[in-house]
Amino acid sequence: MTAFSLEPAQIAWCAELRTLAEERLRPLAEKGEPGRVNRPLVAELGQLGLLSRLFTSGALDLCLMRESLAYACTEAETALALQGLGAHPVHAHGTPAQRDRWLPRVAEGTAVAAFALSEPGAGSDAAALSLTARPDGSSGAEPQAESRAEPHAEPHAELRAESGADVLAADADGSARWRLTGEKCWISNAPEADFYTVFARTTPGAGARGVTAFLVPADRPGLTGAGIDMLSPHPIGSLDFDAVPVTADDVLGEVDRGFRVAMGTLNLFRPSVGAFAVGMAQAALDATLSHSSQREAFGGKLSDLQAVAHQVAEMALRTDAARLMVYAAATAYDDGAPDVPKRAAMAKLLATETAQYVVDAAVQLHGARALRRGHLLEHLYREVRAPRVYEGASEVQRGIIAKELYANLEASS
Repeated sequence: MTAFSLEPAQIAWCAELRTLAEERLRPLAEKGEPGRVNRPLVAELGQLGLLSRLFTSGALDLCLMRESLAYACTEAETALALQGLGAHPVHAHGTPAQRDRWLPRVAEGTAVAAFALSEPGAGSDAAALSLTARPDGSSGAEPQAESRAEPHAEPHAELRAESGADVLAADADGSARWRLTGEKCWISNAPEADFYTVFARTTPGAGARGVTAFLVPADRPGLTGAGIDMLSPHPIGSLDFDAVPVTADDVLGEVDRGFRVAMGTLNLFRPSVGAFAVGMAQAALDATLSHSSQREAFGGKLSDLQAVAHQVAEMALRTDAARLMVYAAATAYDDGAPDVPKRAAMAKLLATETAQYVVDAAVQLHGARALRRGHLLEHLYREVRAPRVYEGASEVQRGIIAKELYANLEASS
C-alpha cells in the first residue's frame, strides 16, 4: 500500500473502532474521575484486544487506532496511548524478565504504565535531565556510572574509554546498584501507575550521552508522587525520588544510552500524536458540518453563507493534509526510512497545529453553545491544546526539522 490511501480492511477496522469507542468505551470514560487513572476503561481496552496490538502493530496501525478512538472518545485514546508510551521501552529494550513480568499485564489492562522523562527544569530540553542515579553507598558528591556491556565484550570497556567512570557498588551477584534522587513533573498516569520508565543521569556533565533508562515499579521505597490539576482531563502528576533503589536488572537498554531509548520511543509515538489530533479535528469538522447545515441564520442555513462555507472548506483541507502527513510519517517508520525523525516531527507539528485551528474555528461557528460545559467542542477545546506541548513542543519540532534539513544538505555536499 502507499502512504496516501488505506486498504478496504483498514477502513472497515477504523469504522469498527469508532463504534467500539462510542458504545463500549465512552460510557466507561464518562464514569471516570477527571485527572485520575480510569482503570475500568484501561481494562476494557485490554479486553477488546487493543492494548496487545501496541506490541504487535506497526506505526501506521497505531495511528489508525489513535485517530479512530480520538474521534469518538478522547479518554480511551489517551489511556491506550499512555499504556504504549510507558511500556514501549520495555517492549523494545527490556530484558526477558522485564518483559515477562510487565507486558502481559499491560496488554490485559491490569497494570498501568507511565513514561517519566520531563522534569521541572527539563521539559523539551530532555538532555538537561537532573534526576540523578548515584552509586549506592557513595557520598553523593561525585556520581559515577557503569556500562552494562554487550555479550562477550570487556566489562565497562566502552564507558571507561569515554568517561573514565569508576565501577559502581555491586551486589554479591555483581549487579550494579544506584539510588535515584530528584523529581519528575508533568508525568501522565503519575502518581497512580504501577511502573515507570524513568530517565536519570548516570554520568554528570555528559548531556544526552549520560542518561540511563530504568524500569521502576511504583512500590519502590522512596518513590512518592502527587497529582496535578490540569486543563485537560487526563491523569498527570509529579514524582519525588528520595534515594529510590535500582539495580542493573532495572536498566532498559544500556547504561548511559537511555537517550536513545527515549528518542526511539518518541519517534514512534510522535506521528500517532498527530493521529490523535487528526481524530479530534475530524470530530470537530463533522460537528460543524452538521450544525451549519441545520442552523437557521439570516434567512437561510448557516452553510449558505459564503464566509461559513469557505471556513468549513479550509477546515477540511487542513485536516486531510495533516492526515496524509501522519500516514506518510507512520509508513516511513514502518519501512525503516532514514528520515523518520524529520517526518515524525513534521507530522506532529502539522497535525497538532491543524487540530488547534479546526477546533477553534468549530467553536466560533457554533457560537456560545460550544462553550457550554459538556458540549463536544468544549471538551475538544480543552483537549486539543496539550498535544502542541507534550512529546516535544511545536517549537522543538521545528528545530528538529531544520536540524535534519541542514544535516542532509551537509551530507549531500
